[in-house]
Order: sequence, then structure tokens, then C-alpha cells
Amino acid sequence: MNENLNEVILRPRFKIELNKDNISVLNAFEAKKTSQKEFVVSRVDDHVFIKFPKSKQRFWTPQLHLEINETDDHKSLLYGLFGPNPTVWTMFMFFHFAVAGFFIAFAIWAYSNYALKTDYYLQIWGMLLMIILWFILYFAGSFSKNANQDEMTQLYTFMSDVLDE
Repeated sequence: MNENLNEVILRPRFKIELNKDNISVLNAFEAKKTSQKEFVVSRVDDHVFIKFPKSKQRFWTPQLHLEINETDDHKSLLYGLFGPNPTVWTMFMFFHFAVAGFFIAFAIWAYSNYALKTDYYLQIWGMLLMIILWFILYFAGSFSKNANQDEMTQLYTFMSDVLDE
């Protein structure tokens, strides 16, 4: 889970090579589904989702999505992705695209008014407001990711424990 400080990473990813076949790893997560109550574990095909129970979830509580692919007879590759609930992430991305769309609309409107030699200060203020909103969204996402480091560590530790068994 090392991060490159020059990248914007709101949903950290990792990859682990395993010396076990993917079926045994997937079965280990299936077995943990009922033998513990700290996390909710669900599986769909080669995908495993690990999340906190509803009673412990907040708006931006992370979950861990694992994809376990078979590479050789007794080896597999695990891809992990931390992120919020998919509904929350979709809403967050919608806000980003809406802000970008409004910025472009204000820019086109400003250029049209400039070409027509009419007042375009309102549109410039709209563009500046969209830039401010984008920064607010970015810092909200970064703050949420940093605030949830402990929960991400708990999810990663649980996954590591299952893999070590």
C-alpha cells in the first residue's frame, strides 16, 4: 500500500502474488463469512467484498474490493481496491463531472459574450466558483481518505489474516 506522493490517489490499489490457487483463497474468504462478525464478507465469482457492518458504517466508510485471478496451477494474483460505498463514489464523481460541465458552460458563455462585446464578468465569476467547488470536492475526498486510514488498516489486516491461514 505504498503511495507515490506525486499522484492523486483517492482510491488506493494494491496487487499481491499468492502461492495458492484462487479457489482455495476464495474458499478461505467464504469460510470467514460465517466464522466472524467484525466484517461483512461477500463473494461474487472471483470478487470478494469486505466491509464493515451497517451499524459501524458512516457516510464515507471504506470497503475493500478484492479480485483473485488464477495465474498458474498453484498461484494466483490478488488485486485490491479501497474505496467508499459504490453509491457514494458514484455521487462524488457525478459532482466532479457536474462542476467540470458548469465550468465549460461558463467558459463558452463568457467567450460568446466576449465575442459579442458584451459584459462577461458574471461568467468569469461562475468559472472561479466552479474552480473553488472543485478544490472543495478534492479536499473533502482527501480528508475522508486520511480520516479513514485506521479503518483501511483494519480491512487490510483482516484480509492478510485470512490469506495467512
